[in-house]
Parts: sequence; structure tokens; C-alpha cells
Amino acid sequence: MATLEAVRRSKPIKVPGSDPLKKTWGKIKRGWQLYLMLLIPLAWLLIFQYWPMYGAQIAFRNYMPGKGIWDSPWVGLDNFITFFKSYMFVRVVRNTLWVSFYSLLVGFPIPIMFALAINQLRVGLFKRTLQMVSYAPHFISTVVVVGIVIQFLDLRRGPINLLLQALGMSPINFIGSPEWFSSIYVWSGIWQYAGFNAIIYLAVLSTVDPTLHEAAVMDGANRLQRIWYVDLQTILPTAMTLLILNMGQLMNVGFEKAFLLQNTLNQTTSEVISTYVYKVSLAAGIATYSYGAAIGLFNSFVGLILIVIANQVSKKTTETGLW
Repeated sequence: MATLEAVRRSKPIKVPGSDPLKKTWGKIKRGWQLYLMLLIPLAWLLIFQYWPMYGAQIAFRNYMPGKGIWDSPWVGLDNFITFFKSYMFVRVVRNTLWVSFYSLLVGFPIPIMFALAINQLRVGLFKRTLQMVSYAPHFISTVVVVGIVIQFLDLRRGPINLLLQALGMSPINFIGSPEWFSSIYVWSGIWQYAGFNAIIYLAVLSTVDPTLHEAAVMDGANRLQRIWYVDLQTILPTAMTLLILNMGQLMNVGFEKAFLLQNTLNQTTSEVISTYVYKVSLAAGIATYSYGAAIGLFNSFVGLILIVIANQVSKKTTETGLW
């Protein structure tokens, strides 16, 4: 009994090199160049992503630039309540959700289908040419894309309306019609980004083991069955991860494109949260800074809720999630 008591009271023997802190410091010393490079993106993350959160309190104050953030009067949730009671609340939220869901419904599966189609091509020159042509619009600025769209859909000289007139139909004022705004916004985005977004799926498809296709052929599977059971199942985890990230951006309709396509005729459907925040917080003057900040914070909060819900649903249905 005395021996057992002595063993209990004795201090544990430290094995040389077992200290986790020393191990970690040793790894840092051996790879100090890599950790030094890591400081650059870490500094960017802290300065441009976390430090601006300090200014989020503007949404809860009546911000006055002369007094600064801390000395501006605290108003609590007044700015949020004003937005919720505003006649624009329903309109901008409805327009934002509709354009976002439309973009997600169309823009999510098309890059997947495009990547699967390109992956099946065997003619190298045609495959490379198709990839280059589909990627190119991504590198065109949004301003130029909107200019192309406006000229293409012009009421008098646009190719679409000239074709309609040649077929004996009346020209359509696409840019000035509220019902056409969402389709113009979404499909021009598909043209611009679908090819580039397919790159990540093509990268995943390049990792597919050829023996899987060989086994499927031996089992009598045709090409469509191999695409469905081999290729599509391979890219499914990546697709679900991107879907979750897209759900988090559901409330963030691009400001630049929506603002450039917007005019007084289509404003009933083109006024989204991002353009409304610009108009009430910057274009209207400094007196509404806090109001615009409250709308932006509400937008981000809804996006956070959506991404959490999408992640939980994805984990339960496909066992794939971000965390």
C-alpha cells in the first residue's frame, strides 16, 4: 500500500521531446520562411475583414462624422425598425430574393453540366477552343458587359429587336421593361461566369480513377450512366460545398451590374438591397449613414442564417458540410 501511495504522489517522468509547446516552436523554427509568408494573408484578413467590424456599431448609432463613432448618439434598433416599417422594405427584399434565387436556380447547375460535357470531349483542339471561348467573358469588366447587353437589346438597333422585326413581330423594350430585368441580369451573368465556374468541376473530374469507368463499361453502363454514377458522384461533395457558400451570398446581389442596368422604367424590379443602401447612405448625404449601415448589417445577418441552415441540411442529406 505504501508503494502504491508513493507511486500516486510521484511526479510523472517527462520524456525528452514530449513537450507540445517545444514541438510546435521547433516546427516554426524549421519552417520559418513559410510562417513568414503566412503573415501576409493573415494581416490582410485582420485589417480588411475583422477590423472593419468595429464600424458595424454605426448601425446602432446616429452617426455624425464630426463626432466620430464612439461619440455619436446611441439609438439602438431605431434604424432597423425604420427600415422594417419603410414602404421600400418589402420591395427591395422581394427583388433581392427573387434575383438571387433565380441566379442560383439557373447558375448553379449550368457550370456542372458544362463541365461534364467538356469532360466527355475527346477532340483536343475543339475542347481547348471551347474552354477558351467560355472562359473569356469572365475577364471582361461588368461595365463592358452591361454596355454589350444594352447595345444588344437596344430597342431600335439591337440585333434581337431587328430579328423580331424581320419576323414580323413588334420590337420589345427589354431594358425599360420591369418584367425583363431579372432575366437580363441572370442570363448575362451565366454567359459571363458559367465557363469560368466550371473550372473547379473540371479539376475534380480530372481526379476520377479511369478504372471506375472501365469497370462501368464492363458492367454494361452506357455513357450517360457513367456520367451519372461516376462523374457526377465524384463532384457532388464539391458541388454541395459551393452550394452552401452560394446560399450565404443569396442576399448579396451585385451592386455594380444592378445599378448599371437600372433606370426609372424598370426600378420596381431592379431596386435591390445593394442599390438601395447606396442611394440612402451615400447618394442622399451623410445624415443617413447609420440607416444604410443598418440595412447592410441586416443583409449580412440574413446571409449568415442562410449559410448555417444550408450547411445543416447538407450534412443531414449528403454528409457534406463546411463545418
